Amino acid sequence: MEPIRLLLADDQALVRAGFAMMLSVEEDIEVVGQVTNGQEAVDFAAANPVDVILMDVQMPVLDGIRATEQIVAAGWAKVIILTTFEREDYLFDAIRAGASGFLLKNADPDDLVGAVHAVAGGHALLAPEVTVRVIERFARHLHAESAAAGVPAPAGPQPDPAQQNLLQSLTTREREVLELVATGLSNAEIAARMFVAEATVKTHVSNLLAKVQVRDRVQAVVFAYESGLILPGEAAREA
Repeated sequence: MEPIRLLLADDQALVRAGFAMMLSVEEDIEVVGQVTNGQEAVDFAAANPVDVILMDVQMPVLDGIRATEQIVAAGWAKVIILTTFEREDYLFDAIRAGASGFLLKNADPDDLVGAVHAVAGGHALLAPEVTVRVIERFARHLHAESAAAGVPAPAGPQPDPAQQNLLQSLTTREREVLELVATGLSNAEIAARMFVAEATVKTHVSNLLAKVQVRDRVQAVVFAYESGLILPGEAAREA
């Protein structure tokens, strides 16, 4: 099998060197390049075959969010955002830009390798802690908009009719699985919660992603909130 072609995008040389050192020892991962800003990441991905990009957010010239948006839209590579919870304000924007995963910069080497494998294999990576913060971000954004307009913020989002129609297309079981996905649970954890086989959960997840027209679990979290299936605070209580 061809190795996973990985690009590192971070303006801190020590961070790039550390990730490169950890990942280069893996036989099925090849670090094909290192860049110092988002524009360089866009240019590299446009000119070279890349499977996965580890993308920092705060970088000069072009930040990681805008770079991710361009790269994903063009279909050049999948992106894992490198983040810290101190900059949680970027999480929602990164999801919107099309990032397939989020990883803390102090992640263990095994978690880093696992994240690269998961995203390269077409899976999304969204930890429960990140899920909670994404939902909280939605809630804060909603209240900020309402405050600016001088009106009381509603208890939850105002679902789009089209999204409501997509939600109604789900079976009862698929809605239940979507609710659990939106709390950050893995397929194995959902299977244990629902007392079914993990393969059954995978089938439900594949079906619901197709029905609500989202590409991965990360986007499913956004849909679950925007459609009104999950309200602010519910993911935090579940997780």
